[in-house]
Amino acid sequence: MTRTLAKQTATNAKLADDRRWAAVLARDKSRDGEFYYSVATTGVYCRPSCPARRPNRENVRYHASCKEAEALGFRPCKRCRPKDHPLGSHHARLVADACRQIESAESTPTLDALAEACGLSRFHFHRIFKAVVGVTPKEYALMHRRKRMRRELERSSTVTEAIYDAGFNSSARFYADADGALGMKPTDFRAGGKNATLRFAVGECSLGSVLVAASEKGIAAILLGDDPAQLTRDLQDRFKKAELIGQDRDFEKVVALVVGMVEAPDCGLDLPLDIRGSVFQHRVWQALREILPGATATYAEIAKRIGAPRAVRAVARACATNAHAIAIPCHRVVRTDGSLSGYRWGVVRKAALLKREAEKSSPPPSRKAKGRRGDPRRAR
Repeated sequence: MTRTLAKQTATNAKLADDRRWAAVLARDKSRDGEFYYSVATTGVYCRPSCPARRPNRENVRYHASCKEAEALGFRPCKRCRPKDHPLGSHHARLVADACRQIESAESTPTLDALAEACGLSRFHFHRIFKAVVGVTPKEYALMHRRKRMRRELERSSTVTEAIYDAGFNSSARFYADADGALGMKPTDFRAGGKNATLRFAVGECSLGSVLVAASEKGIAAILLGDDPAQLTRDLQDRFKKAELIGQDRDFEKVVALVVGMVEAPDCGLDLPLDIRGSVFQHRVWQALREILPGATATYAEIAKRIGAPRAVRAVARACATNAHAIAIPCHRVVRTDGSLSGYRWGVVRKAALLKREAEKSSPPPSRKAKGRRGDPRRAR
């Protein structure tokens, strides 16, 4: 019994060492902090992600902490600095502090002031901030002001009071940004969209029911589902006090165009869209609209395209909040392994759309030349 237990323990230890060695070979940053490795021939210890030339495996030992490695006489590597905090964590803390500074300031801090507070040059700080957050400091400040705008309009007694409480220095700047942030006049927003008018209608397509709603600016929503009544309730929840106008024969022509786009996505939708969202969401949605029918992209690829490679989860959230089915083709975004992830209107619909687009975008089969072998009329 004791011999069997000792054998099992030795096997487990070897498997653990094999995994550690694989992390060292891959310079796996995700394993940093879990263990450290020392090299007998150099007398130093490193992180798994150390960029130095890989040592021979027979010279490597593993340690649970820096203290354990130093107790055996090893000194920290000067390249990966194992005793320092990981660079990514350090950058994340600096950016988090900058975000708090932006949120707590009465007026938006300048890029120079933010960079100086972090001890970085303005160009280095700008690059790190965008890599971590997914947007520039200026765009983040705009997103925060828009959030404060919506909150202040709901609780302030007057629009003027909300202007200054939201951090705007003048009413002109407030009204210039209000339309893009709210999709309506500030007074209408305070009234819950009371003066907003939306025409809508529900049609049927091969994917089920489709509700189309439009404001004066353009198509405000394209919703898919199985129950027309539920789609109407979803629209009412989005605009609680707006005037909803249905059963408009002229607008039903618009719905017919949308249904045609659903059935043939490669034809596109030649209608203006009323798109409301944050700066980051707009960048994601624009990247989605650039994916051609029959093609797909991963969440990570979209994040890279908008210049925010670390914002994969934020890209996924932007896809989930898209209210313009098909027109903003979030169905063309898949997981890294190519599998289908969650879709606001059902994974079954997502699979059907991708299959339909793939079939329509594939080249037609080549036509074989007619005629029998030896026939002089056979096509050449």
